[in-house]
Amino acid sequence: MSDLLNHVDQSIRTRRLFRPGQRILVAVSGGVDSMVLLHVLHQLSRKHQWQLTAAHFNHRLRGRSSDADERLVRRTAERMQVPMIIEGADVRTFARTQKLSLEMAARKLRHDFLARATAQGRIPSVALAHHADDQLELFFLRLLRGSGGEGLGGMKWRNPSPSDPQIELVHPLLDVPKAVLLEYAAKQRVRYREDASNATVDFQRNRIRHELLPLLRKKYQPALDRTISRVMGIIGAEAEFVAEAARGWLGRMKSPKAEGRRRIGERAKMAFEELAVAVQRRCVQLQLLELGIVPDFEVVEQLRMAAERPVGVSTGMHRGTERRVGPFTPALSASEGEKKNARKSSCKPRLMGRGKRGTDGRAAPVCASRDRFGIVRLQAAEAEEFKSNAVDVELKGKAGEVEFDGASISWQIDLSKAVEKPKGGVGRECFDADRVGSLVRLRHWQPGDRFQPIGMSCPVRLQDFFTNQKVERARRRRLILATTGAGEVIWVEGMRISERFKLTKETIRRLQWRWERL
Repeated sequence: MSDLLNHVDQSIRTRRLFRPGQRILVAVSGGVDSMVLLHVLHQLSRKHQWQLTAAHFNHRLRGRSSDADERLVRRTAERMQVPMIIEGADVRTFARTQKLSLEMAARKLRHDFLARATAQGRIPSVALAHHADDQLELFFLRLLRGSGGEGLGGMKWRNPSPSDPQIELVHPLLDVPKAVLLEYAAKQRVRYREDASNATVDFQRNRIRHELLPLLRKKYQPALDRTISRVMGIIGAEAEFVAEAARGWLGRMKSPKAEGRRRIGERAKMAFEELAVAVQRRCVQLQLLELGIVPDFEVVEQLRMAAERPVGVSTGMHRGTERRVGPFTPALSASEGEKKNARKSSCKPRLMGRGKRGTDGRAAPVCASRDRFGIVRLQAAEAEEFKSNAVDVELKGKAGEVEFDGASISWQIDLSKAVEKPKGGVGRECFDADRVGSLVRLRHWQPGDRFQPIGMSCPVRLQDFFTNQKVERARRRRLILATTGAGEVIWVEGMRISERFKLTKETIRRLQWRWERL
């Protein structure tokens, strides 16, 4: 056996990643990582009697190159006499219709395919070819995104599938450097294909790989791989401890007891206040995840710090999966009489199917709050709750002025065909008044907001725009947005206006917009 075969064999046995004789689905893209993984597992399958099935998903993002990847994987599987499952999809169209980035759309379609393939072959585990270099890149990717301990801990040797928690994703090469895989491929003459997109710096992960990591190794830490691996191990272990403590606390608070609910509730209240901050955060985060809510750090902090104060949230882990709040059920078990009295102060919802949408096509707003016992709950937001966070401005007459959240905003409409906007510095913009319409709503950024910055050919997520413009998280919530009556963003305070509402040669009425912080 080669050194790599021995190493992977030992990793699988010591960590019990696969059982002797079990079925394994091997995800194979055609790149060096997955082709080496298929070769290694095929070699070891003779010893462990594994029943391998290769799975390839054609993303159709690179035209003929994507088809060539598929042909290589198919021929290799046939030569090894390994059963093959192949599917494909138009990732670009899916990303556009679901309003996802290409990377997220490809990931979702790929994992959904792997889930279907395992169900088709009654296979319990999927082998993925992520390796040590992927771990290092993932650490910095998540660090720059502001991830917590669980994210910075990196990938685990085994994880549940995001498409089906019953399916186990296994990473047999997780501690193997990419250089070792390339060396093995050369010695064993493993054929593979290079993805040209991996060499570009259009994606942040590639910029980390080709620019940041070489700089850190050269100028700051030659042993970067080893030190970051150690840091990830430490952070991951501590995050697991915090998560276990949070799950234990939540389990105790939600389990039935013979004692009265009031006594349990008082202990719960004191327990949450006395928990370490890290455990408090994890308790809130776990409950949000259970309710299908993206656990944004700011939302977690608001719920942790202020009990029973409602916070606007975006339900659904993916765009387009908003859910409506269904009947409330008590969060802590109690007698039927106690349930009735306690329903208002300590309850959590069941989320029932898709949300009903309003006439403008937007999902109904949802609020989250934490009761005094530390239990997170959801409720449909009343319109009045959001009026203090939004102001409707009717563009009647030729001019007007309004104050909103510490800013004075004035507007004026004049008849003009001029394309260029009037002279003026920061605090002044011009729009096509007829495109904007007769109603403008002032509010703050919400998760899921999209707009098309002037000069860009398509809409982007406002959150991504903030990231690219290096707008600090705290400042994002303070910036004022202006939208049309239909909810389309036309202006972000101090940033670019929307391409769709700029002045053009066809402009007849011009909306002059001025703002000043009080």
